[in-house]
Amino acid sequence: MRILLLLSLSVFLSIGINDTWARPQTHADVRMHEGVPALYINDTLYPPFAYMSYLGEVPYYRSMAESGIHLYCFPAYLGDQGINCESGIGLFREPIWKDYNRFDFSSMQQDLEKIVSVDPQARIIMRIYLDPPKWWVEKNPEDACLMPDGTHFRQCFASEKWKKDTGKALLKCVKWLQNSSYAEHIVGIHVAAGGTEEWYYHLPQRNDRNPILVTAFRSWLKDKYAGQVSELQRAWRDSLVTFETATMVDMNRAPENRWLKPAEARQTFDTYQFHSEVMVDDIIYFCQLVKKATSDRWLTGVFYGYHNNIVDPRMGHCACAKLLECEYVDYMSSPNRYLRVAGEDWPPMVAVQSIMHHGKLWLAENDTRTCLTTLLKDKAPEITPPGQYEAEVWHGPQDMETSVSLMWKNAGRMLAQGYGGWWFDMWGGWYDDPRLLEVIRQTKDFYAKYGSVESKAMGAEVCVVVDEQYCFMDASYGAQIGYMLLNIFAMAKTGAPYDHYLRTDLFSLDMEKYKTVWLMGVQELTDREKDLIHSLLEKGVTVMWTGPEGTHLYSENSDIFEKDVLNYSEDQLRSIFEKAGVHIYDQGGDVFYVGRDWLCIHTLQAGEKHIDLPFEARVIDPVNEEILYRSTRTIDFDMEANSTLIFRVEPL
Repeated sequence: MRILLLLSLSVFLSIGINDTWARPQTHADVRMHEGVPALYINDTLYPPFAYMSYLGEVPYYRSMAESGIHLYCFPAYLGDQGINCESGIGLFREPIWKDYNRFDFSSMQQDLEKIVSVDPQARIIMRIYLDPPKWWVEKNPEDACLMPDGTHFRQCFASEKWKKDTGKALLKCVKWLQNSSYAEHIVGIHVAAGGTEEWYYHLPQRNDRNPILVTAFRSWLKDKYAGQVSELQRAWRDSLVTFETATMVDMNRAPENRWLKPAEARQTFDTYQFHSEVMVDDIIYFCQLVKKATSDRWLTGVFYGYHNNIVDPRMGHCACAKLLECEYVDYMSSPNRYLRVAGEDWPPMVAVQSIMHHGKLWLAENDTRTCLTTLLKDKAPEITPPGQYEAEVWHGPQDMETSVSLMWKNAGRMLAQGYGGWWFDMWGGWYDDPRLLEVIRQTKDFYAKYGSVESKAMGAEVCVVVDEQYCFMDASYGAQIGYMLLNIFAMAKTGAPYDHYLRTDLFSLDMEKYKTVWLMGVQELTDREKDLIHSLLEKGVTVMWTGPEGTHLYSENSDIFEKDVLNYSEDQLRSIFEKAGVHIYDQGGDVFYVGRDWLCIHTLQAGEKHIDLPFEARVIDPVNEEILYRSTRTIDFDMEANSTLIFRVEPL
C-alpha cells in the first residue's frame, strides 16, 4: 500500500496538477545599465548572447556550453501546422495541445533534457508557437480565418475565443515548466504566432472575411473617434458612414505605383492601423498572461515591428509604437536584414534605438550562414517540401575566412550598439568549427571583460527618424517605401555612426547631440515638426526631410529641394554629413560600427585603412589582447578582402 501511495504521489506531481507546488524559479528581468537595457538573471548582469536551433542536437549544445554560452532558446508548438503555409514546411516538433484538456509535454521535456544534460548552468528561453491545431479550427470555424471560398484557415487574429483558448493552453505549458525539474533553468517565454513565428499575417489571413473582424474594426473606430460619428464622417470624407456601417478597404486591390494623400485616404489608413493593432493587442494579451503566471519572474519577448523590412501594410507590422508602451514585453527581436552578402550592413529590421529608448532589450537573431551551412533537405528531408529552402539566401559563403568575418561583423554591431542576440544555428552544425566557436566565445567574453560602457565621446551625431505607418500611403504595397529604405545600407558606409528612431519618439529625444537629423519617409510634416525643424536650424543642425516628392535639405542658410531624390549613395551622404560638421571616422566606404568604446570595420576590398578619431584614445586589439596605441587620434592598419576587424577604443 505504501509503494502504491508513493507511485500515485509521483504521478500527481509529474503532471503538475497542484500549481502551488511549483519549484523555485529563477528571476530574469531587463534593467537599464550604462544607458541601454540589459539582461539580469538573479540580480546579476548577464551576457545577452544565446544559442538557438530548430533541430536541437546534443553535440551542438555541448559545443556552446564549452564555449561559455549558457543561454539557450528552443521552439515548442501548440499546434500541428508548420510555421510557413506558403512553403509548406513540416513540423519541427510534435504538437503539445492534443485537445481542450489534453496535453503532451514530451517534446518540451526532450529538448530541456538535451540542454541540461550537457550544461547544468543552462538558462533557457522557450519559444512557444501559438497557431492552433487543426482540431481547434474544425471545432471553432466561426473563430477561424474565413477564406473567400468558404473554407477555414488557422485562427482569426481578432477572435477573442482563440485568444482565450490559446491563453489557457499557454498557461498549461508555463505551469508544467514551473512544476518540472527544469524550473530553475527557465528564464523566459518567447511568444510566437503567425508567419514564421514572427507575428505577421499568413497570406490567407490578409484576406480574412470573418465577420469578427468587421465587428472589431467598428469597435476600434468608435474608440478612435471617441464615439463621435461626425468625426468619423469628416475624417473619411463620407457623410453617410456610421460606426454601424463602416467597412475596411479591400486588401486585394491591384498595386499602383503612386502615393495616397492622407486627407483623402483615411479609411485606408484606419484599416491598416487596425490591422496592425490587432496583432499588437494579441501580443500584449499573451505576454501579460505569462508575466502574471510567473509573478513577473520570467522574461517575455516577441518578434515584431519590422518597419525597415516588411513594407507591405497587409502583413501587420506597423504598430510597434503601441507595443513599446506595453509593460509586459521585456525584449524584442528580428533577424538581420536579408541582404546577406559580404561588404554590406545587416541591420535589424526595426529602428533599434527606439526599442532601447523604451527600456526593451533588443536581441538580434543572427541566423548567419557559414561555409558549414547545410540545406534543410539534407538534415530533415521528412519536413522539407520539394524545391523549398534551397534558394541562394539559404546558402553560406564558400570559405571559412569569410564565414568568420561575417560572424565578427554581427558581433561588432551588437557590441557597438549595446544589444544582444542569439546565434541561430537553424538546421544545426552551422558553427561547428573551432574558429567559428571562438568568435562566439570571444563575443561573450568581451562583454564580460570590458562591460557595456556608455561612451558619450563616441555618440552618434546623425539621427535617422522613420515613420512606421508611411507604407499606409504607398499604393504599391511598399515598393516605393522599400526603395527609400535602401538608404539604411548606405548609412553604414558613411563612416559616421547614426541613431535610428521611430517618428513617434521624436519629441522625447535629446536632439542637442545631433548635427544632422533625417526625417526619412515622412509624408507631411505636422506643425509641431515644422517648429522643431526651425529650432534645430537655429542651432546649426542640418535637417533632411525625405517625402514622396523627393528630399528637402535644410541648413542654417539654405533650403535645397532635390525633386524625385529618394535614395542616396554613401558618398553623397558622407558629403552632406561633413558639411554639417559630423565627424567622419572612415572615408573608405567600408561597413563601419562605432560606439560604447567599440569600433568595428568590415570590408570587401583589401588594402590600407585609416581611421580618424574625434578624441585621444587608447586602442586595444581585444582578440589578441594587445595594446596597439597607448594614445592616438588615428588608427592605421591593413585589411584582407572580405574581412572584419574589431578594436577596443577607450577615450582618454
